[in-house]
Amino acid sequence: MTIENNKVVSVNYLLTKKNTGEQVEQTSVEHPFVFIFGTGGLLEDFETNLINKKAGDTFDFFIDHARGYGVRDEQYLVNIPIEAFLGEDGKFDEENVKLGVTLPMVDNEGNPLYGTVMEITDKHIKMDFNHPLAGHDLHFKGEVLEVRAATEEELAHGHVHGEHGHHH
Repeated sequence: MTIENNKVVSVNYLLTKKNTGEQVEQTSVEHPFVFIFGTGGLLEDFETNLINKKAGDTFDFFIDHARGYGVRDEQYLVNIPIEAFLGEDGKFDEENVKLGVTLPMVDNEGNPLYGTVMEITDKHIKMDFNHPLAGHDLHFKGEVLEVRAATEEELAHGHVHGEHGHHH
């Protein structure tokens, strides 16, 4: 069976940053990445490079940052007043707010987003709200482990059920 829309696909891969070779993510045969192909939840170029492959096929491809997680945008570097990080007791949350830590935040409309702490001063916290992989070309190398038809229930729910998938 080949990879096409509405097929459940299991892959094992290594994801690295193309320019540095730094490992970003590693799946395994025991813990593969399992998804429904063609439902729009993945990077378009990731799916494009897997279409028509079958179990046992290998892959080795790059995704340019502009087609991956985008270009780093300086306007997503934001200084947030220190008051936003004070606890109910009025003290700064030193335990959770540290350089390099990614924190869950909420924008002005109440939408969840994540920001990485870049700088801490006595007046503000500088946070980076770019995706961590923005500006990085990606290198995926791996193997297709399994391809099967998605069940009606999986298609209705929009995710994989059973082994390595979502359990209700």
